[in-house]
Amino acid sequence: MAYCRKCGKEIDDEAVVCPFCGVSQKTHSDVVDNGGFLWGLLGCCIPVVGLILFLVWKDNKPKTAKAAGIGALVAVIIGILWYALMIGLGISGALSGVFDTSPVSGF
Repeated sequence: MAYCRKCGKEIDDEAVVCPFCGVSQKTHSDVVDNGGFLWGLLGCCIPVVGLILFLVWKDNKPKTAKAAGIGALVAVIIGILWYALMIGLGISGALSGVFDTSPVSGF
């Protein structure tokens, strides 16, 4: 016979829930939490999914949630840097005359 993790009363060995207090007898050690690289890659490729996975898994799978969250954060930072670079190149190109829109004579 086993004992309930909360109330300590004797319960069946295969009981999933304590019949006295109703607490689940399943341990969290059954959950695999290895922080997989692929979850981080998914979070990087689709940042919204990475953010959602982070919020859903932060209590049950902290390592995997962290990998997905970091992937989403990396994607957002790369996106911001990309837009800043493009704006910078656009401004510098406009100031240097690279984007001259005047008509070419002779054609």
